[in-house]
Amino acid sequence: MVIAGCVAQAENDEMFKREPFIDVVIGPQSYHKINNTIKNFLDVKKIEETEIDTIEKFEHFDKIKNTSNKISSFLTIQEGCDKFCHFCVVPFTRGPEYSRPFKKIIQEAEILITNGVKEITLLGQNVNAYSFIEHNKEYRISNLINELEKFPELERIRYTTSHPIDMTDDLIECYKNSKKLMPFIHLPIQSGSNKILKLMNRKHTVEQYLDICDKILKNNPEVKFSSDFIVSYPGEEQSDFEDTLNLIKRIKFINSFSFIFSPRPGTKAGEFETVDKRISKDKLIEMQNLLFKYQTQTNKSYKDKTVSVLIENKMNNNKLFGRNKYLNSVICDGPENRIGKLVNVKVDRYNQNSLFGKIINLNTKAA
Repeated sequence: MVIAGCVAQAENDEMFKREPFIDVVIGPQSYHKINNTIKNFLDVKKIEETEIDTIEKFEHFDKIKNTSNKISSFLTIQEGCDKFCHFCVVPFTRGPEYSRPFKKIIQEAEILITNGVKEITLLGQNVNAYSFIEHNKEYRISNLINELEKFPELERIRYTTSHPIDMTDDLIECYKNSKKLMPFIHLPIQSGSNKILKLMNRKHTVEQYLDICDKILKNNPEVKFSSDFIVSYPGEEQSDFEDTLNLIKRIKFINSFSFIFSPRPGTKAGEFETVDKRISKDKLIEMQNLLFKYQTQTNKSYKDKTVSVLIENKMNNNKLFGRNKYLNSVICDGPENRIGKLVNVKVDRYNQNSLFGKIINLNTKAA
């Protein structure tokens, strides 16, 4: 049996001790070795590939031409994390922050665009921490966005996942000047309580987070946000939970991920006492009901309106699937030759997760 992933990276020795049927353990920085590792298993009884060597991994993939021709494609620009949030295992399993060479990223983007990709999502554990220095010049994610903007065939640019302390002014400025950067930001805060943020070692306050949001909205009032939230983090009291609910009401996140705190081995928070499961579940339900309320309200606001949609593929029911600029799923009627095109869709119904409608020929501005 082969076990792979972050937990495999962190708990490799323990896994071999507990489960004799495990043959191979592969960490996330060694995925490129999986074929040879399985082949070598014929000669070796147990194999562990958990060395953290991000540079070697990227150099391996740089030699391989990216053949993705999906309409929307991810492009990794950065890996690793230096933040050491007390609940997170990523710094121990992915290693320190590493940024790929600027030119390598642009070269791969050019290949993707030539293949027919119309939307690129820049990807990283802390994607907006991207920083590559060459000849005494620093390249940031803003430089990547501005360079991608120059490709006429590329319709949309996104990035994920970002950290508030890396939301620098040059990136915020992109929301004023870029025509292709989508007005949707996944910006995890985890808690609306400064006390809990400090316990989490998040290195920012609620006030700083709100200031970032205000600056972005000043540059582009159309921007909307999503986030991550952890419920019942060790030390959280009812007042801290209420602070988080108030933050959600303030921002009105259009889509978010929320979880009950789960201790990760090797992290500082993994040593803390957890909150009663019943109380935690009740809190999570209350939070998710509030989050889903704003998500549904947002989708409702599109009813009977026209939205701009990038059509990605055809579904099994002969409907077309695409997404609007806020990453909402849109399912619509229309000809198959619209795949890969930006089209106007008249929304006639919605649910919590998706919009439904049909393609129309309009020159009017879409939402």
